[in-house]
Amino acid sequence: MCLVSTLLRCVPGGTGETRAPRTLPAPHLDLEATRGERRVVLAGGCFWCTEAVFEAIPGVRSVVSGYAGDTRDKATYDQVSWGRTNHAESIEIAYDPQRVTYGQLLRAFFAVAHDPTQLDRQGPDSGRQYRSAIFYASEDERRVAEAYIRQLTEARVFDRPIVTTLEKLERFYPAEAYHQDFVAQHPTHPYVVRWALPKLEKALKIHAGG
Repeated sequence: MCLVSTLLRCVPGGTGETRAPRTLPAPHLDLEATRGERRVVLAGGCFWCTEAVFEAIPGVRSVVSGYAGDTRDKATYDQVSWGRTNHAESIEIAYDPQRVTYGQLLRAFFAVAHDPTQLDRQGPDSGRQYRSAIFYASEDERRVAEAYIRQLTEARVFDRPIVTTLEKLERFYPAEAYHQDFVAQHPTHPYVVRWALPKLEKALKIHAGG
């Protein structure tokens, strides 16, 4: 199995196919860098892609693919992928706030992980299950996310309006085992090569200072 950091060398044609990473301003407002572990739940299209991007970020301890926005009894891939629930395909990120901040994770979310101007779709996937959303677990998280969206909007970073929703996190439900670490487990899968690896390349370039 290829490690995430070497996936692009494992797949022919996996490098040199994307544009230079977009530069976004750092958030003016952020959470305090306290000790211990924090978690954040984000949704930005297919969780295979977003999981791989955040696994490449220093300070991120683990990323789990799953569902947020609806109840446990409906949190199955068969139901969610067909749009039969209000879930969004999401990821739960466990991170060390002294190595990477909540605001820095949001910066990667908007810059690399997905296109926040696409309403209820990402790439080839469409439906509310692929919406752009930040599931906040506290008012402080909501306040920082709201401020950053306003900051990006006022700076006119994107050509179109940001459509990312801020939704209170009720519960996060891990997805089926075969979805976990999908990009690392299946680096030659056609969907991974076409949609996930370009995002991963951007993430690696940014964190390598390229």
